[in-house]
Amino acid sequence: MDATRGLTSAEVAERVSSGLTNEVEEATSRSLREIVRSNVINRFNAILGVMCVVVIVAGSPADALFGAVLVVNSGVGIFQEYKTKRKLDRLALLHAPTSRVVRDGELIEIPTPQVAQDDLVELRSGDQVPADGVVVWSEGLEINQSNLTGEADSIPKDVDDEVMSGTVVTAGVGRFVAQEVGASARVHRIAAEAKEFSRTRSEIQSSIDRLLKYIIWIILIAIPLQLRSQFTVFGANGWRSAVVRSTAGIVGLVPEGLVLLTTLAFLTAAVQLTRQQVLVQELPAVEGLARVSVVCLDKTGTLTTGDIVCEQLIPLAGFDASVAAPLGALMGIGPGNATLNAIAATHPAPNDWSVVESVPFDSSRKWSGASFISGGAQSSWVLGAPEMLLPAGHDVISMVNQIARAGKRVVFFARVSSLDPAVVREGLTPAALVVLSETVRPDAADTLKFFAEQGVDVKIISGDNPVTVAAIARSVGLHVGEPVDAHNYGSSVDDVRELAVTTTVFGRVSPEQKRSLVKALQENGHVVAMTGDGVNDVLALKQSDIGVAMNNGAPATKAVAQLVLLDGKFSHLPRVLAEGRRVIANVERVASLFVAKNAMSFVAIAAAGLLVVPFPLLPRHLSVLSSLAIGIPSFFLALGSNNRRYTPGFLRRVLRFALPAGGTVGVAVMVSNYISRAWFPLPSGTKCDFGDLTAAAANKLCWHDGTASVAAALIVSMWILVVLARPFNKWKLILVSSLSGVAALLFLVPGLQTLFDFSMPYELGVIVCGVGAAGAFVVEVLGRTLGTKNHA
Repeated sequence: MDATRGLTSAEVAERVSSGLTNEVEEATSRSLREIVRSNVINRFNAILGVMCVVVIVAGSPADALFGAVLVVNSGVGIFQEYKTKRKLDRLALLHAPTSRVVRDGELIEIPTPQVAQDDLVELRSGDQVPADGVVVWSEGLEINQSNLTGEADSIPKDVDDEVMSGTVVTAGVGRFVAQEVGASARVHRIAAEAKEFSRTRSEIQSSIDRLLKYIIWIILIAIPLQLRSQFTVFGANGWRSAVVRSTAGIVGLVPEGLVLLTTLAFLTAAVQLTRQQVLVQELPAVEGLARVSVVCLDKTGTLTTGDIVCEQLIPLAGFDASVAAPLGALMGIGPGNATLNAIAATHPAPNDWSVVESVPFDSSRKWSGASFISGGAQSSWVLGAPEMLLPAGHDVISMVNQIARAGKRVVFFARVSSLDPAVVREGLTPAALVVLSETVRPDAADTLKFFAEQGVDVKIISGDNPVTVAAIARSVGLHVGEPVDAHNYGSSVDDVRELAVTTTVFGRVSPEQKRSLVKALQENGHVVAMTGDGVNDVLALKQSDIGVAMNNGAPATKAVAQLVLLDGKFSHLPRVLAEGRRVIANVERVASLFVAKNAMSFVAIAAAGLLVVPFPLLPRHLSVLSSLAIGIPSFFLALGSNNRRYTPGFLRRVLRFALPAGGTVGVAVMVSNYISRAWFPLPSGTKCDFGDLTAAAANKLCWHDGTASVAAALIVSMWILVVLARPFNKWKLILVSSLSGVAALLFLVPGLQTLFDFSMPYELGVIVCGVGAAGAFVVEVLGRTLGTKNHA
């Protein structure tokens, strides 16, 4: 194919109509159908739905109020997730990867999914190959295929060589014809593998999953126990009462809003972060950064802005200012990186130098070079890292280190007799040092100070001179110690294991060493976040627990990262960490509320079964308790602010407090119910069949036992809410006060009394308040001794 014309518009339209494009159905979030299905069709909704139907069939529709809670929970979940999905999808589309293609003879940039079969695609350093194909033009094109073949070295690609989708361009430029696109290309499989490889571990999600499994088993055990006890109490003729009472206990075991509120907490955090210019590509990453104990930074783009200025050209012995001519000629070859562009800005290419041969820059060898003819004479020159081109201890290395101590970057320029990488050091003559400087980010010092205050270690892992990196790190307040030149070490995990623990600043680090350093830290028990913007950061980003990419970085870095900083500001990370802490701490509070209700119900079921008495609460009572003491406050607590530091043991802490606290509520319920039955017995011959609403409503004496149980449960449950909501602020005080006021009205307003069957003599009310107060005191002691006062 002609490497300059590409497809015509008509040919592209034909391929699009035939579906021969790179479009692959890979949604950035769940579809509306999946959202509806997950929020409506699940085990707990199935249990509640069946129970709701059974209660209505039993003739007690007032006790089917929990069915309304089920509908509201599902409706809110669908609405909130779909609204969030639309926001995140629009943002993801806005920042979707693009590719350069030649069409109708013009080089244009299009979204990668629009690449068509037979498109002529141009590749540059940092690009991710969008399709499978064959090279038709190459100038020093090199591609890293390690994610496919395991080969660590970049592979040169000449005309007629194959390129594979999902691989990364590390040097040079070239063009290839896209032969396999879309589902038939490797790219969608690579993307899936990369996603699987970088899947963020969520302690919250795994803990909630384990908790739900426990609850399912508890429900399976409780159902026969509850049915047996209630049918024993009421007999076959009182099956309506037995069914309604049994349903109440089982409904109390279902954490109907826990999964919904956990999902909403993640989604809300993701939306909040988009307003801070942070794109969350995997929701659990919000939580993940809060668990991070080590942050690994690439100097460029984090400590510095990435803007490089060429300050000075220092000729070495035997050369003078005329060395600027070959330097400019070398800068005039093809596209360059930020360093080469900075040098090119002050050293334009001379007109009388023509290229004979060139070797593009490669991150593994860290130099580029070319041979030129000027004035009839041929000469070869290289530009790169001094440590890679000169032996240790060379006089020029000493000069470089002296300049680097001032925080400057130094690039070495030399004349060579051969561009062969194997022998380039032989016959090398030092020609000049190019001194460059980078602009330090104004917010870098505050960001590093924040991490230090939070007990998060910072490691600077850079490909630059370690002395230069250390100088810049010191300028922003980082305690550096002795920097390490990684060029003197191997690239395996064992080679860098000790260094990873003891060293803060690493220079001259290869991509493989970056990955090994991250892995060594992980094997030492750390949760590691890695930030980067270049191709050489891809392996480390994939290895890390949380990968953070800059939006102006290489497409490959954004493809494997969980978070993308859309404006490239590292200073957003503290906000991400704060959001993660908010999610973890708030979901822990919410889970504690739900588990406490489950524990209360199980204690009451077990006590009613052992004592062979009616279950003390009706389903409508559980609806009141679930709404006022759990559901409504959980919604606000899940989304409120919270700056508690992360500590491991989410599920252990939830169970440690919620089980005894919920058990206390259950005891208070049974004690109040017993007091009502024993101290305020019903007149002889009084019939109370709560499956017959007419009979129950006609005799308020039948309401005493349930009213006493609900009142005690609300008092103790509200105090659990008080303990978990601390420390209080204005909105929390309003929340708790309002819910307590609504609870009181249920017992005082006649219409509500009738709806919920609330009535009890004054004396019983006083005693029940005392039982509730005693339960609240136990909960307070549990909160203080088990540390729940640190929830916020």
